[in-house]
Amino acid sequence: MEFEKDILELEKKIVELKEFSEAKKIDLSGEIDKLKNEYDKKMQEIYSELRPWDRVQVARHPKRPYTLDYVEHITTDFVELHGDRLYKDDPSVVAGLCKIDGKKVMIIGHQKGREVEEKIHRNFGMANPEGYRKALRLMKMAERFNLPIVTLIDTPGAYPGIEAEKHGQGEAIARNLLEMAGLKVPITAIVIGEGGSGGALAFGVADRVYMCENSIYSVISPEGCAAILFKDAAKAPEAAKSLRVSADSVLELGIIDGIIPEPVGGAHRNYNEMTENVKKQILGAISELQEKSVEELLENRYDKFRKMGAFSETTL
Repeated sequence: MEFEKDILELEKKIVELKEFSEAKKIDLSGEIDKLKNEYDKKMQEIYSELRPWDRVQVARHPKRPYTLDYVEHITTDFVELHGDRLYKDDPSVVAGLCKIDGKKVMIIGHQKGREVEEKIHRNFGMANPEGYRKALRLMKMAERFNLPIVTLIDTPGAYPGIEAEKHGQGEAIARNLLEMAGLKVPITAIVIGEGGSGGALAFGVADRVYMCENSIYSVISPEGCAAILFKDAAKAPEAAKSLRVSADSVLELGIIDGIIPEPVGGAHRNYNEMTENVKKQILGAISELQEKSVEELLENRYDKFRKMGAFSETTL
């Protein structure tokens, strides 16, 4: 990433010194340690002052953990469930039954894919209507068996193709919003990467909504906003700042309930630490929410979303 140029240079120097030390049988551990200390200090300095556009780049990092990575690291006995029972299965949405530290959970999330073939297969994490209908079918199943629901949000947005519109994209998203508001089981949502537009919100009507530290959450992508408002997609960094996409801004606006810390340098640098942080947050939220009655759960969820969007006006 552009803002990591200084870090990259230090990484190269460390590798070069190690290779030279091994090739020439010379002890350069002192110099290598100095560079490592400088590297750690620089990493801390850069990641403590990230701009909104920098956060966008980290949130989109191709090595960032996706839903299936979290499933692998934090769950056991995962059984993937497929299909919306209306049309077909949507690979961009992964869902199934699992256990997290022995707790039975229904987990649902977007999956982007890494290699070119998988990205195409997963449609870059952009769900079609059948993906949202599959998710809703399994949420209703979780309600029937009194299982808490966990959603992992990571999508640029719902797929905007003609076929998706023909199959009822808008209605599918709206139906999820309506039904999730009334589900009688605890719902925990976590933005693990990109939280884009209605595609993200269709998984985001939850009792507790969290964001990973370097994730983003917005009504539109910075590029889309720049193209509409400035007629120039190159002004995406400016749009990202105006949209207030970063976790600290979204928390300040009262849209989310908390921020999950990431390893210095982003979630992609330490899967074990990142997945453990997410696991702790999920278990904490489930334990807290399961103590509430169904009536209290629904009332609090309704009030939570009704309070969003408060603003003040001044008369000129």
